[in-house]
Amino acid sequence: MIHRFKTSYPGVFYREVKRIGKNGNEKVFYIVFKKQGKVIEEKVGRQFVDDMTASKAAGIRSDRIENKRLSRKEIKQMEEEERKVKANRWTINRLWEEYKSQKENSKSFWTDSNRYENYLKPRFASKEPKDIIQLEVDRLRINLLKTLKPQTVKHVLALLKRIVNFGINKGLCPGMNFKIILPQVNNLKTEDLNPEQLSNLLKALDEDDNIQAANLMRLALFTGMRRGELFKLKWEDIDFERGFINIIEPKGGQNQKIPLNEGSKKILLSHMRTESPYVFPGRRGNKRIDINHQVNRIKKKAGLPEDFRPLHGLRHAYASMLASSGKVDIYTLQKLLTHKHPRMTQRYAHLRDETLKQAAHLVDSMIDEVIIKDDNTLSNYRM
Repeated sequence: MIHRFKTSYPGVFYREVKRIGKNGNEKVFYIVFKKQGKVIEEKVGRQFVDDMTASKAAGIRSDRIENKRLSRKEIKQMEEEERKVKANRWTINRLWEEYKSQKENSKSFWTDSNRYENYLKPRFASKEPKDIIQLEVDRLRINLLKTLKPQTVKHVLALLKRIVNFGINKGLCPGMNFKIILPQVNNLKTEDLNPEQLSNLLKALDEDDNIQAANLMRLALFTGMRRGELFKLKWEDIDFERGFINIIEPKGGQNQKIPLNEGSKKILLSHMRTESPYVFPGRRGNKRIDINHQVNRIKKKAGLPEDFRPLHGLRHAYASMLASSGKVDIYTLQKLLTHKHPRMTQRYAHLRDETLKQAAHLVDSMIDEVIIKDDNTLSNYRM
């Protein structure tokens, strides 16, 4: 049994034990006191590890007698309970990890991961949704709008909203006590090419040495396909016999098919095939992930406006040409563009309306011609 050494303080003694990680001994202090008729002996700390002295031990003894301090055992129990509570807390970071594990195969996974790591994690990682206040989200929105586009800020806040809703729907946590206000975004930019610009572009495509980029831009113009759809396009998705292009997992959700018109058919039949399953393969025959440098070079050579987006702009040009022809209704245009909702196609409605107005104005000139003709006939009769 280790010997107990008395101190000059009542109810305080120590034992000598080996120092932790060093040579020699150190004192371990204990206190003894009565509480509710029961004698209690407690360890209060080590001489070097806890910087404990007989005087400090006496002060702890006094606090324990007056119920001003918890015992080491009680403190450890509380810490353990806190750890358990923390382990059960569904913080934003924990919700994100769970949300992420179920979304890793989604098309927006990597983009969402970057948004979370850069903008949400530094501010909300350790917070539960119920502890987030509106002022914090408002400040985030205001600060992000100083350097980012409204559309990007909208995506960041929408991700926070999705993470919280995920936790609520799974019954993991309560939600926030306010609604997240998303910034207003005017993303209905509709690009078009006038006849001269279109002619310059076609000429630049014919003269460019990069057949992959040139044909990809041609197909965007002739089909209105999205950038991602063109990158994912495989030869097996093209039905030359029936005259359709199958679009797998489009932005709208379900697989779609669009007509293979003569222009796009001619492009594809003349396009060089490789061992890759992709029509426009990237490195080592894998799915292409970028072509910005090549298409921007062609755009510049064609003298197109600086803000014209080479691929998405061609999709708009395709839609604008069809809408302004007056021969394609909005429902058909929606199907050709594989829009999930008709409101996305409504941005082109004014082009069709203008064409219809011009057609209606033909009645004026036709009636005027009849009136003039009748006036001339009547004048001749009078003579």
